[in-house]
Amino acid sequence: MSYRGLHVALIVPCYNEEIAIAKVISDFRRSMPSLEIYVFDNNSTDRTKDIATREGAAVIHVALPGKGNVVRRIAADVDADIYVMVDGDATYDATAVVSMVDKLIDEKLDMVVGCRQTAPDVSAAAYRSGHQWGNRLFTQMVLRIFGGSFTDMLSGYRVFSKRFLKSTPILSRGFEIETELTVSALELRVPYGEIMTPYGARLEGSESKLSTYKDGLRISWAIFRLFICERPLAFFGIGALLLAMLAILLAIPIFSEYLAIGLVPRLPTALLCASLMICAGLSFLAGLILDNVVRGRQEVKRLAYLAYSPLPMAKDS
Repeated sequence: MSYRGLHVALIVPCYNEEIAIAKVISDFRRSMPSLEIYVFDNNSTDRTKDIATREGAAVIHVALPGKGNVVRRIAADVDADIYVMVDGDATYDATAVVSMVDKLIDEKLDMVVGCRQTAPDVSAAAYRSGHQWGNRLFTQMVLRIFGGSFTDMLSGYRVFSKRFLKSTPILSRGFEIETELTVSALELRVPYGEIMTPYGARLEGSESKLSTYKDGLRISWAIFRLFICERPLAFFGIGALLLAMLAILLAIPIFSEYLAIGLVPRLPTALLCASLMICAGLSFLAGLILDNVVRGRQEVKRLAYLAYSPLPMAKDS
């Protein structure tokens, strides 16, 4: 079966979602009957695998723990024209899948993000204010560093083209995977879009796997690491500027004393100033060298992206 002549795969990373997985599969199958559904079981200790199999999904076991490891396996093992990725907790609206896939096809995009929009009566239960604040903070951090115009960078509800997912070298292990996918789209400069989608509370008895502080730190570290890896000239340039400013501040009184008495009474401070300026120059030089390395790596990623054909012309729905 196909949707508008294209093979669309639903990929559901799961860990202990026996309460919600049947609803996720049935809701998405009802919204788009042509979906080929894959459940990637990440070492669940409950009946997630059995329930997903009973519901007719293809279940693939992933031994390495973490959502990033699951998505890396998805990119390697599933072949489709379009990929729909959604969490297995039944918090995302299945009826939005048609609009998201249509947007990807009609506007010839490579990624569509389902931005979470909660109703006032379910907001506290579904999307805690702390998580909303953290999401806005992380999104703004990424946009300041890498540009773009994302609204909900950490949404787990996304639609990808084949060439984007297959050409993205996924390195993340855990919940920072959404950050990596977002930055990858910005660095490759691929066309992307967003659709506002309702976001609901988890089913009774279902527990979130997201650790507010632990995963928040991992996402922060991922952004910092990506800043160094993808924007080395900016990172080391800022370091060089700070070192140079510190050296100049320390050198001002030394230079004043030298003009007044013709001597340098604070030789250790003078040596420190010289050392700081040398370090500033080395930092800037390192940024220049690494920037060229990154440019070469981006060219390789772009060529890998172009090696896959764009979406074929879709039939009218």
